[in-house]
Amino acid sequence: MRKSVVALEFLVLVGLASGAAARDYETVEMTAPHLGGTTVGFNLILPRDYATSARRYPVLYLLHGYTDHYPAWVSYTRLTQYARGYDQIIVMPEGDNGFYTNSASDPNLAWEDFLILDLIPYVDSHYRTVASRSGRAIAGLSMGGYGAMKLGLKYPQMFSAVASLSGAVAAARWRQRPLDDAEFDKLIDGVFGPADNPARAASDPFELVKKVPADARPQIYLSIGSEDFLLEENREFARLLTQLKIPYEYREIPGKHEWPVWDQQIQVVLAIQAPVIGALSGTRY
Repeated sequence: MRKSVVALEFLVLVGLASGAAARDYETVEMTAPHLGGTTVGFNLILPRDYATSARRYPVLYLLHGYTDHYPAWVSYTRLTQYARGYDQIIVMPEGDNGFYTNSASDPNLAWEDFLILDLIPYVDSHYRTVASRSGRAIAGLSMGGYGAMKLGLKYPQMFSAVASLSGAVAAARWRQRPLDDAEFDKLIDGVFGPADNPARAASDPFELVKKVPADARPQIYLSIGSEDFLLEENREFARLLTQLKIPYEYREIPGKHEWPVWDQQIQVVLAIQAPVIGALSGTRY
């Protein structure tokens, strides 16, 4: 992985997507060096007192799912409303359909490097963040649930809490794909390489979790709907955590692979992660 961080150019705009009041969040467009210099966007929710305080705030990186884009969380949930109860910054980056992984077929689609080497350093240098593991969490849904779990376990020195909602946690080891779609199969092989590609292990939460030292493990939360088509792989991952004696919380709730489930569960994620990263009202760094 490349270790240099290239300066980014940003343009801050006022976000006006459906489901959120004006100025509840900002939309930021950026030139991303690790995506071949293309322009991508992300949404950002700042604490209500950000402009009037001098304090630093913890950050939650919140990832969208397959076929969605960065506006999804503020468009389809009441996240901006829920965020008011916490003293934290929430960053919702673009991930396209790249599974937050450096593409095996296109070096200009290095979505993992983008998030780790481009986005996080910029946010930490341009906003008053707690720029350390203790003040940083990651979460996501579906493809983003996989991405959050993969990145949280691959970079435990960067994240103190990770949450996967209806996550495609077995994406890097899929043999029988969850979608019967030739284009989807082509996409997955383009992202991860052929099914027998040994490099897949570096993006596989089932393998990564075995390598995290006990004293570096992030808080782990998983949830999924009881009728979700990804249910069995989430149960399998939870069984592995149990076998490895790794602390975690796992919940199955009524529902399918759908926004009502994620709208309910993002409230749980905010509440569970808040004491870990210092996002409860009154916490000071």
